[in-house]
Amino acid sequence: MVLSRRWAGFLVLVGVWTWVIWPRFAVAIWNDARAWSTGEIGQGSPTSFLWVHALLIAASLAIGTTVGVLGVRAWRAGRAPRS
Repeated sequence: MVLSRRWAGFLVLVGVWTWVIWPRFAVAIWNDARAWSTGEIGQGSPTSFLWVHALLIAASLAIGTTVGVLGVRAWRAGRAPRS
Protein backbone atom coordinates (compact mmCIF):
# COMPACT_ATOMS: atom_id res chain seq x y z
CA MET A 1 0.00 0.00 0.00
CA VAL A 2 1.26 3.46 -0.87
CA LEU A 3 0.12 6.49 1.08
CA SER A 4 0.19 10.01 -0.24
CA ARG A 5 2.56 12.44 1.44
CA ARG A 6 -0.46 14.29 2.80
CA TRP A 7 -1.70 11.17 4.62
CA ALA A 8 1.83 10.35 5.78
CA GLY A 9 2.14 13.84 7.23
CA PHE A 10 -1.20 13.44 8.95
CA LEU A 11 -0.03 10.20 10.58
CA VAL A 12 3.15 11.89 11.79
CA LEU A 13 1.10 14.73 13.26
CA VAL A 14 -1.16 12.24 15.04
CA GLY A 15 1.92 10.61 16.58
CA VAL A 16 3.27 13.98 17.72
CA TRP A 17 -0.14 15.04 19.06
CA THR A 18 -0.33 11.83 21.10
CA TRP A 19 3.01 12.59 22.77
CA VAL A 20 1.96 16.18 23.49
CA ILE A 21 -1.43 15.38 25.03
CA TRP A 22 -1.15 12.08 26.91
CA PRO A 23 1.83 12.87 29.18
CA ARG A 24 0.01 16.02 30.32
CA PHE A 25 -3.05 13.90 31.06
CA ALA A 26 -0.85 11.48 33.02
CA VAL A 27 0.34 14.33 35.25
CA ALA A 28 -3.26 15.41 35.81
CA ILE A 29 -4.28 11.87 36.82
CA TRP A 30 -1.27 11.54 39.13
CA ASN A 31 -2.23 14.80 40.85
CA ASP A 32 -5.87 13.76 41.30
CA ALA A 33 -6.83 12.80 44.84
CA ARG A 34 -8.99 9.94 43.49
CA ALA A 35 -5.80 8.22 42.31
CA TRP A 36 -4.63 7.56 45.89
CA SER A 37 -6.24 5.53 48.65
CA THR A 38 -5.66 8.23 51.29
CA GLY A 39 -6.99 11.03 49.10
CA GLU A 40 -3.62 12.80 49.33
CA ILE A 41 -1.50 13.08 46.22
CA GLY A 42 1.30 10.52 46.19
CA GLN A 43 0.30 9.06 49.57
CA GLY A 44 -1.08 5.59 50.13
CA SER A 45 -1.55 2.95 47.50
CA PRO A 46 -2.73 3.62 43.93
CA THR A 47 -6.44 3.10 43.33
CA SER A 48 -8.09 1.44 40.36
CA PHE A 49 -8.74 4.98 39.05
CA LEU A 50 -4.99 5.44 38.63
CA TRP A 51 -4.36 1.96 37.20
CA VAL A 52 -7.14 2.18 34.61
CA HIS A 53 -5.95 5.58 33.44
CA ALA A 54 -2.32 4.44 33.42
CA LEU A 55 -3.30 1.54 31.16
CA LEU A 56 -5.27 3.88 28.90
CA ILE A 57 -2.33 6.28 28.67
CA ALA A 58 0.18 3.50 27.97
CA ALA A 59 -2.01 2.00 25.24
CA SER A 60 -2.61 5.39 23.64
CA LEU A 61 1.11 6.21 23.63
CA ALA A 62 1.89 2.82 22.08
CA ILE A 63 -0.74 3.29 19.36
CA GLY A 64 0.32 6.89 18.74
CA THR A 65 3.95 5.88 18.47
CA THR A 66 3.09 3.14 16.00
CA VAL A 67 1.00 5.51 13.89
CA GLY A 68 3.78 8.11 13.95
CA VAL A 69 6.42 5.59 12.90
CA LEU A 70 4.22 4.36 10.07
CA GLY A 71 3.75 7.98 8.99
CA VAL A 72 7.50 8.60 8.96
CA ARG A 73 8.09 5.41 6.97
CA ALA A 74 5.37 6.36 4.48
CA TRP A 75 6.81 9.88 4.17
CA ARG A 76 10.26 8.51 3.43
CA ALA A 77 8.91 5.94 0.97
CA GLY A 78 7.04 8.71 -0.85
CA ARG A 79 10.25 10.44 -1.86
CA ALA A 80 12.21 7.34 -2.86
CA PRO A 81 12.82 7.14 -6.60
CA ARG A 82 10.70 4.49 -8.26
CA SER A 83 12.26 2.16 -10.71
